[in-house]
Amino acid sequence: MVKQVTKRDGSLAKFDVNKITAGIFKAVESVGGSDIGEAKRLGELAASAIEEKFHDDIPNIEEIQDIVEKVLVEQGHSKTVKSYILYREKRRELREYRKAILGKHVKTSLSINAINIIANKILLRDDQGRIAEMPDELFWRVSKTVGTNREQTNVFYEMMSNLDFLPNSPCLMNAGTNVQQLSSCFVLPINDSIDSIFDTLKLSAMIHKSGAGTGFNFSKLRPKNDLILTTNRPSSGPISFMHLFDSSTEIIKQGNTGRGANMGILRVDHPDIIEFINAKNNSDKLSNFNISVGITRKFMNAVNNNWDFDLINPRTNNVDKVVKAKDIFELVTFQAWQRGDPGILFLDRINKDNPHPEKKIEATDSCAGQPLLENEASFLGSVNLANFAIFKDGVREIDFERLGKVVANSVEFLDNCIDISKYPTKDIKKNCIANRKIGLGVMGFADLLYQLGIPYNNEESVKTASKVMKFISAEAKKKSEELGKERGNFPSISESIYKGSKMRNSTVTTISPTGTISLIADTSSGIEPNFALGYVRKVLDKEILIVNKYFEKIAKEQGFYSDALIHDIRNKASIQDIKEIPKNWRDVFVLAHDIEPEWHIKVQAAFQKHTDNAVSKTINFPETVTVNDVQNAFTLAYDMGCKGITIYRDKSKKEQIMNLG
Repeated sequence: MVKQVTKRDGSLAKFDVNKITAGIFKAVESVGGSDIGEAKRLGELAASAIEEKFHDDIPNIEEIQDIVEKVLVEQGHSKTVKSYILYREKRRELREYRKAILGKHVKTSLSINAINIIANKILLRDDQGRIAEMPDELFWRVSKTVGTNREQTNVFYEMMSNLDFLPNSPCLMNAGTNVQQLSSCFVLPINDSIDSIFDTLKLSAMIHKSGAGTGFNFSKLRPKNDLILTTNRPSSGPISFMHLFDSSTEIIKQGNTGRGANMGILRVDHPDIIEFINAKNNSDKLSNFNISVGITRKFMNAVNNNWDFDLINPRTNNVDKVVKAKDIFELVTFQAWQRGDPGILFLDRINKDNPHPEKKIEATDSCAGQPLLENEASFLGSVNLANFAIFKDGVREIDFERLGKVVANSVEFLDNCIDISKYPTKDIKKNCIANRKIGLGVMGFADLLYQLGIPYNNEESVKTASKVMKFISAEAKKKSEELGKERGNFPSISESIYKGSKMRNSTVTTISPTGTISLIADTSSGIEPNFALGYVRKVLDKEILIVNKYFEKIAKEQGFYSDALIHDIRNKASIQDIKEIPKNWRDVFVLAHDIEPEWHIKVQAAFQKHTDNAVSKTINFPETVTVNDVQNAFTLAYDMGCKGITIYRDKSKKEQIMNLG
């Protein structure tokens, strides 16, 4: 009897007719079939034919698949055999792509897109620049570095290799290396002296070199043309120093695996606020900065009542000039409409949830998701919500039991990172150890909604956002409390809102943008909607079509899949005009530009309600929106309790990451 099969790498595996049946059933499903009994019958026929041909010999996988094709043809399954042949060809192409990218054949469940990303940005290389580890080895390297024992290492490896959880990119890049800097976000001080400015400039360059981003509040710097006492000359102002930091970032990012990124913040009451708001009018300037206006409750009251508003010189603390608050607010919204910058941070709201109320938070990381004190960092990671959709008793739902386990393990992973990470300065290490801030967030929210059959732009989506994040927050805090009892509280707990409690971490949740790690996990970014269901990406010298796997699966299950349909959806910003897709599924598979701004904000606010830190999200607008629409979105975000808001109007920049027809 045939007992073994030769795998493509030359190793032997047990011959298993169930694997043949599973492959046939996938082909049956892809053409709208659902008869598992027929798939089993065909599998048994194929097994008999294999036995007849090979007896005691050992066939290889290709020989087995050739026989399966022959059986399908003989049994009259013409559509299924076509699908099976196409599947084989697709798998062959994927193997060749993987080999071309990684240098050898590798068995991995990662998508081509994911392999391309990690090969370019994450995998270790030797001194000749050649890839020195495979994807599986990457996850083992990180797990062994962060895990404290064999059992924990195995748990961490399983949740990363299954793509249930991934830490931020610097952790993937640096864990187990000489760099060992595992945080992605830092906030650094900018004080009103040349020494402070250039010390911070050097420090930011070191941080960017490790793949992390930095945030700064420039509000302590004296305004432009203010007197410099030591020279009796006028100051150049905070925006001039932002250009200095931008140039440094541009230099550091050349040849670096992680693109340097900054957040520049100026309080709305700084005398140079108008120059700051207009700072990115020239698209070539400050390209390595996101910029945000730090807005206060006092300012919003002045806007709502059409009052005058004082701009204060930070050097003298005197009123420098008086302006109409509404004029400033309208300029912010106009520039956001025109350029996509600046965003807004609601500083008073951020400090309302500050775990250390006696210390003011004035800045965030480069993506606005992580408010931090000066000289502080946080350790971020995200759970892939798309992996927790299940179909139980004919109902689409979320596997909260498994999600809870992954959340608990993720909190422990991130907490471990605090103790083993290397820090760029003693002050940053001191603050990180004292406060032990972590930020567990999510990715794949839009893909979760697809699987649940819920449109992003309705109340059920908002309820799901609130329910999921409330659960994650509760489970994360529960685990942090357990770790506090086992390992000790964060050292500054007596100065925090947790005084008298048990808690290992002063914050536990953050919603990050998850750009790189969501590509690795092959899921939608953060809590953002998808931009397209199909798009072409260039890998090596060839273009490959990437299709949202949940759309493809549901299209096959529901019987509206076709090659022509897949061709039609690629690079489209909306599928609402494709009549081949049933209306109920068009409603579910909404894309970023299908969604009215209010629903973006409602979803953001729902997540924010149950998040310790902040929510990084972009409110995407179509090209046709008005300045007034943007202003209404800013006001709604403030009214709904968001900690900040970033908007982007399509084609408002000459260069943008995603361009769709």
